[in-house]
Amino acid sequence: MDELEAISEALAPSRCFMHLDDEYTDFATARVVVAPVPFDGTTCYRPGTREGPQAIIDASRNLELYDPELRRSPYTVGIATLRAVEPVMGNAAGMVDRIEQVTAHLLERGKFAVTLGGDHLTSIGVVRAFAKRHPALSVLQIDAHADLRDEYEGNKLSSATIMRRVLEVCPRTAQVGIRSLSEPEARLVDERRLPMWLASDIHRQTLRGERSWIEEVVDSLSDEVYVTIDIDAFDPSLVPGTGTPEPGGLGWYDVIDLLAALTARKRVVGFDVVELSPLVEGHVSPVVAAKLVYKLIGMTTVAQ
Repeated sequence: MDELEAISEALAPSRCFMHLDDEYTDFATARVVVAPVPFDGTTCYRPGTREGPQAIIDASRNLELYDPELRRSPYTVGIATLRAVEPVMGNAAGMVDRIEQVTAHLLERGKFAVTLGGDHLTSIGVVRAFAKRHPALSVLQIDAHADLRDEYEGNKLSSATIMRRVLEVCPRTAQVGIRSLSEPEARLVDERRLPMWLASDIHRQTLRGERSWIEEVVDSLSDEVYVTIDIDAFDPSLVPGTGTPEPGGLGWYDVIDLLAALTARKRVVGFDVVELSPLVEGHVSPVVAAKLVYKLIGMTTVAQ
């Protein structure tokens, strides 16, 4: 397929994450590969996440390369950026298959795969590829929505069903920052005792000066973890640029402290950041998303 044939082709610097010099963006030598997936065929409310990947890349060009908290410059491991994965319009199953193939190809090449969505459907194909390679994989979902519906508007493949599909290939999960779910989803959580941390409970712990929820989340996961981050996990006062915002979300350091604890104790094998919609708000939100991607690249490459 075209995506696989074009994987090693050089991109113009303006299209590359962090706007790095050529020596750090060469596919053959880069440790990290960023895959933009501009697809929003299954968004539940306002569309526009197809513009998210490039908005993240554009915003990353203005970030400092040095991370003062990590005390290093993560880009030196090499960060290549793929050409955007061509959407399969009107065919969610075909899109999931295409994403799975691209991800599997990156894993076969020994790359640390970072996927930029697009809507959350993106994560299904990515997780399927990782689960085949890592049988004991667990998935950490940071999100405002549970996404545990078996189907949504008659479709089993949707941004509203991604964690239900993930459970079919990876039964060990943790859901953090949740503040919106349907009654059937709530019953499923109770019946299967699915680990879930509501944003409201996290907030109340924070007010008491407690952070035990972070250790609880990390303890619930296996040694190898895939992380999927829906940008609407953050409070909309920080990230308004998403199609389905929910009030009462996580703060920046809620997420960063969790990821720091996770990467210190577990092996994060890959991650995605999805659901940025720059058509809603195209200034602050893409910067937050780009900073998050670069920060987590730094955390994972330091830990490994």
